[in-house]
Amino acid sequence: MTIKFGTDGWRAVISETFTFHNLRLVAQAIADFTKQEDSASPSVVVGFDTRFLSDRYAAEVARVMAGNGIKTWLARADTPTPAVSYTIVDKQATTGVMITASHNPPRYNGVKLKGHFGGSVTVQQGKRIERILENNLENAKGPNMMEMEQALAEGLVTRFDPSWAYYEHLSSLVDLDLISSGELRVVADGMWSAGRGVFGEMLSRGRTTVHNIRHEMNPGFGGIHPEPIAKYLGLLSSTIQAGHWDVGLATDGDADRIGAVDKFGEFVDPHRIYALIMRYLIEKRGMTGKIVRTVSTTRMIDRIAAQHGLEVIETPVGFNYIADLMMKDDVLMGGEESGGMSIKGHIPEGDGILMGLLLLEVMADAGKPLHQLVAELLDEYGPAQYKRTDMPLKQPVAKADMVKLLLDAAPDAIAKVAIERIETTDGVKYYLADGSWLLIRPSGTESVLRVYAEAPSDERVAALLSFGEQMAARA
Repeated sequence: MTIKFGTDGWRAVISETFTFHNLRLVAQAIADFTKQEDSASPSVVVGFDTRFLSDRYAAEVARVMAGNGIKTWLARADTPTPAVSYTIVDKQATTGVMITASHNPPRYNGVKLKGHFGGSVTVQQGKRIERILENNLENAKGPNMMEMEQALAEGLVTRFDPSWAYYEHLSSLVDLDLISSGELRVVADGMWSAGRGVFGEMLSRGRTTVHNIRHEMNPGFGGIHPEPIAKYLGLLSSTIQAGHWDVGLATDGDADRIGAVDKFGEFVDPHRIYALIMRYLIEKRGMTGKIVRTVSTTRMIDRIAAQHGLEVIETPVGFNYIADLMMKDDVLMGGEESGGMSIKGHIPEGDGILMGLLLLEVMADAGKPLHQLVAELLDEYGPAQYKRTDMPLKQPVAKADMVKLLLDAAPDAIAKVAIERIETTDGVKYYLADGSWLLIRPSGTESVLRVYAEAPSDERVAALLSFGEQMAARA
């Protein structure tokens, strides 16, 4: 058996590799790691999403922790990943475990590993857990387990609701009174996931009207991927238009990502959400600090930062890279094109709930609809059109081989626009003379090659993507 940890833990197909047996072995390795981190009073927070068997998997992890003498707080019900992550800090726990496969298809489940700081464990820590797992298998060391009834009776496992401490913390980062004053009419699309109902709970005491859709328990996610992108938000768009609502907010499988829809049912991608919130924090709240974005995120961020004299740091794709910088530097905001973002004062964790609330605050403060705010943003810092396409891989491609191939075959221009420079921070990114860019990189979680493009017009985006797809097909 080979179990490898990615940038945010382990994901696999349910009943193939993600089985109770394998999960218990992984949980034992996490328990051993946790005791290495804190031998005196190790403790773990365990949460789970709405996927098939996630509650049972979480209970098994708690049983393994209890069998190793580790104090465990186990969520009573499905809950957002950022709520679990904040609880780790709130309870000063050693580590955290979230049972989720995030935005991946329904057939997947997974384990996200969190450090004491409330963000994903470092790459080095993930490798340590892998080595512990390998050593346990070599030495035929199975999981130590305790029956749940005994663990509860002995106080080794405590059932709890992580929501309230998390909500209180969010209230310190968001002006709920300002949001209330906007009297916005919001459709909250839970996508049958762990973020279901949360916006309504946070805003229930104000004058915001929240209508929940896809908030029931549905482990199959209605046959879609619980990813808040235009492809999967048709119901949200039609609901907005049919009911004349102001805005729609959608969160992914574990609510660490955000997507939005304006009053006309048009998708507002995370690039624009990031830019709107960042500008608001700088200009309205007077906040400062470095700006961190991944290599696949809009360059509008750079233009806003430059206007206000703020440094921009580009990282590889993966929120863990952003989190590392948030913990050791003065970072105002960090985010990625997939919708994971966080701000100063929060844990180093992508948080779709926080970003959705901040977007409502931006709208309430401006007294303008979202489509107008986006138009003004593009007028000042655009134009910037963006699109991503995913190409299934027939066989795995080594990133180093792909990078070499693309560099060796790089032309002087793409669609008659000169290439100014090429970066290999994560995959291969071509920067063009008209301010556009093209990125080709393999996914870290799926067997696909991702091709991203941003340009001043949809036609230029299409031209860049066409070239990118031709190059990617050769990889």
